Amino acid sequence: MGKVFRQCCYNFVLIASLFNSSMSIAQDIKAVAKLDSNVIMIGQQIKLELSIQYRVDKGRDVKVTFPSIADTLRKEVEVVSQSKVDTIVNKNDPFLFTQTKTLYITSFDSGYWALPPFKFEVNTDSAGAFTEPLLLQVNTVAVDTTQAIKDIKGPYEETYSWVDWLKDHMSFVYAGLALIVAIIIIIVLVRRMRKIPPPMVIEEKPVVPAHIIALEKLEKLKSEKLWQEGKLKLYYSSLTDILREYIENRFKISAMEQTTDEILFGFRNVAVDEESKGKLKLVLTLSDLVKFAKEQPLAQENETSMNNVYDFINGTKKEEEYSIEDKK
Repeated sequence: MGKVFRQCCYNFVLIASLFNSSMSIAQDIKAVAKLDSNVIMIGQQIKLELSIQYRVDKGRDVKVTFPSIADTLRKEVEVVSQSKVDTIVNKNDPFLFTQTKTLYITSFDSGYWALPPFKFEVNTDSAGAFTEPLLLQVNTVAVDTTQAIKDIKGPYEETYSWVDWLKDHMSFVYAGLALIVAIIIIIVLVRRMRKIPPPMVIEEKPVVPAHIIALEKLEKLKSEKLWQEGKLKLYYSSLTDILREYIENRFKISAMEQTTDEILFGFRNVAVDEESKGKLKLVLTLSDLVKFAKEQPLAQENETSMNNVYDFINGTKKEEEYSIEDKK
């Protein structure tokens, strides 16, 4: 019996504490509905503000759900639009919150229309929080029945100038200007291209092989018969110039500016047979003796020098495709 009594007391205390908690929460919550005007003309829009204020201190969590509002508050009062819920924290009390929502309403029926209280859901409390009911007065335009009924006024005439036309067709104007600019650019470019002369076509002459040039010069020197007329120095100078020029063109050695020893030293790593190197040395050495030591070679030596140059060129020439037509 005592155990049952204690359990009943415990339940009573629990229910009482919950009731007191709910009452405490309910005391901290205030729901308000406010019209910015209670009297309007028919068709006029006014603002209806819904707000709820609550506290969240002492570890309590408060969840508020705004009333679900359709297109009408009642059949005579229409909802034109409604804003989203805005939450504001009190500057002096950080635990005090206010949530607001704005409705824009209108009415096309004259009379007095009562707006019922709006219910806010608070946590899971079925009682919720209610606003006070509102009364909206909708008036019509006063009509003087002593006056005759007048017809509806016709539309006003509005002047339409070329400036107005341009404003209405600016996209076409821009497109036309862009087309004109593009045409001008094309015309300028075409005229400039006509003035530009065609590129000169330079025909590259075929490169004559070094040995062909040297052999032709040797034939010419041979026909001049210089040594036969006693012009030994001129003969050997011309002979060695042909030989040096051939060496430069064939082996890329600066033979025209080098001495005999320098030329022979340059051939130490060139792939030329020893017989050709020997004939080269004989011609260059004898030429130096004639030009600088006034040596008087025999006729046979003069002929041999010419033949040694022929043999050196033919023994070291680089065979390349070359025809008589290319030469011409």
